[in-house]
Amino acid sequence: MTTESSPLTIAQLAELAGVSTATVSKVVNGRSEVSAETRAAVEELIRRHGYRRQRRRSTPTALVELVFHALEGDYPVEITKGVAQVARQHDLTVGISDLRRDPATADEWLDGVLRRRPSGVIAVFSGLTEAQHEQLARSEIPLVLLDPADVPARNLPSVGAGNWNGGLTATRHLLGLGHRRIAIITGPDAALSSRARLDGYRTALDLAGLPIDPGLIGRGDFLIEGGLAAAHRLLRLPDRPTAVFATNDGQAIGVYHAAHQLGLRIPEDLSVIGFDDLPSVRWTLPPLTTIHQPLTEMAAAATSMLLTLAQGEPLPQNRVELATELVVRESTARVARASA
Repeated sequence: MTTESSPLTIAQLAELAGVSTATVSKVVNGRSEVSAETRAAVEELIRRHGYRRQRRRSTPTALVELVFHALEGDYPVEITKGVAQVARQHDLTVGISDLRRDPATADEWLDGVLRRRPSGVIAVFSGLTEAQHEQLARSEIPLVLLDPADVPARNLPSVGAGNWNGGLTATRHLLGLGHRRIAIITGPDAALSSRARLDGYRTALDLAGLPIDPGLIGRGDFLIEGGLAAAHRLLRLPDRPTAVFATNDGQAIGVYHAAHQLGLRIPEDLSVIGFDDLPSVRWTLPPLTTIHQPLTEMAAAATSMLLTLAQGEPLPQNRVELATELVVRESTARVARASA
């Protein structure tokens, strides 16, 4: 067979075809769960370029690399618990890294990963760069994204939560209590979860026949300080909101502090709802009503997917999304005053 270039690996064929390595593997191994169009495209690439089976790499270490953009608060603890549950069942160790949004640190981390040759990598919230994806793929180190910050590139395997439905449910809960002046504090504009929760909020108001008031949308950063600053602006409006949907629990804590500083009682003067249901929020005063995001279960699902890939098996689906759920505590109540 003549080819236009030297034979390609599965990872290279996947990149050219715009599909996952698992899909190319199915074609190469004669599996049936591939569309005719995709199969034809991959087979044409193989005819043109050839297919080179990579030499079997050295046996990976019994290690799962778990990498966070930052280790802050309860969020990484819940994630780590879920990864550890599955890793323990397979006699694997969990290694934890904190990139701190520093590109230099990220490069050093990747060099260490390539030396350690783990069974796979789970990247939490912020995905790695395209170059880092390529290096992991070339080294045949599986990668799964957990709660990705953006739509995964290259159809990378990922696990997330029902963020849109959570935003819808949170806002509907407040509407059901008679609130009409409902503010929202978003997360970072670039975060997929933040955008989805905001869309859920907008949909709930639209379905209730209420206009979207841009003045009631506070921009946050998923940090307590960001929630505090946004809440101060919202609660000082001439016609202040009667309820605030903070799109994560940290920002809800910021709303609590702002309300206290302004002499407002929760929930008598202001209802507050969060998102995540981290363990600490049940001990706030009053205990926080929130949307439960199953972080531990999400992490366990990501780890199971990673181990399937590490064994050379294709995934039944590349995207797993777990449901969110309303948890009603004491920070929300029927509206105490008529809205304008």
